[in-house]
Amino acid sequence: MSTTTLPTHVRVDATGVHARPGFGRLVSVELRKMVNTRAGFWLQAATVAITVLAVIVRCVVGDAADHTFAAILNVAVTPAAVLLPVAGVLLITSEWSQRTGMITFALVPVRSRVLGAKLVASLVLALGMLVVSVAVAAAGALVASPDVDATWADAAPLIGQSAVYLTTGMVTAVAFGMVLLTSASALVALFALPLACTAVGSLPFFADAAPWLDTRITLDPLRSEVLNATQWAHAGTALALWMLLPLLIGIARITRREAAS
Repeated sequence: MSTTTLPTHVRVDATGVHARPGFGRLVSVELRKMVNTRAGFWLQAATVAITVLAVIVRCVVGDAADHTFAAILNVAVTPAAVLLPVAGVLLITSEWSQRTGMITFALVPVRSRVLGAKLVASLVLALGMLVVSVAVAAAGALVASPDVDATWADAAPLIGQSAVYLTTGMVTAVAFGMVLLTSASALVALFALPLACTAVGSLPFFADAAPWLDTRITLDPLRSEVLNATQWAHAGTALALWMLLPLLIGIARITRREAAS
C-alpha cells in the first residue's frame, strides 16, 4: 500500500478535493523561489555586502560636509538597483528553463494568480532590500557627518522615491522575463535596451524626446533629488513604455502559452 505526499502549498478540503491555495501562500512560495535557492541566496547576500562596502567607501572619501544622507543613499541603493532585477528575471524564466511551469500551472491553473503572486513577491523583495539600503545609508550618515545640519534634508521624500526606483526596476525585470521567457535574452534586453535608448537620445534630433522615453535619464534622479512635476511626468511616460507595455504583453503571452513550450 502506498501513499502520495502533496506539496506543502497544496491543500485538500474535507471532500478530498484539492483546494485552491490562498494568494498569500502563493506569494510566500514565489518569494522562497527567489531567496531559498543557492543562486538566490548568494545574489541577495552579495547585494547586501556590496551595499555595505559601497557605503563605507563613500563615507571615507571626501569631506564630512559631503556625507549627507541623500548622497549616501544614492550609493546605497545602486547595488540593489543593478542586482535585484536579475532575481526578477529568473523568477519568471526559471519556470521554462527548468520545466517547473508544468507543475506550477497544473497546481494553480489560473495563471493570472501565479503571475500576480510573482509580482507581489518581487515587490516584497525590493522593499525588503530598500529597508536594508536605507538602514546602511542612515548608519553611514550618522558616523560620517553627525554634526552637519543638512545631513537629513529631504530624507523622507528620497526614501519614497528610492522605493519607486527599486520596485519599478523589479517589475520591469519581471515584465521582460514574461515577454522573452529565457534568462539570457531577457537579461541582455533589460540592460542593453536602456543603453541603446540613451545612445539614440544623445543625438541632437532626439534631444527633446529623450527625457520622455529614456529611463536612465528620468529614473536615476529618483534616488538623489526630489523630483518636480515635470520630472514625474517624464518618469511616468518612460515607465509606461518600458514597464507597463512589456508587462501587459508578457501577461497576455503567458496566459495563452503552453506551459511546456
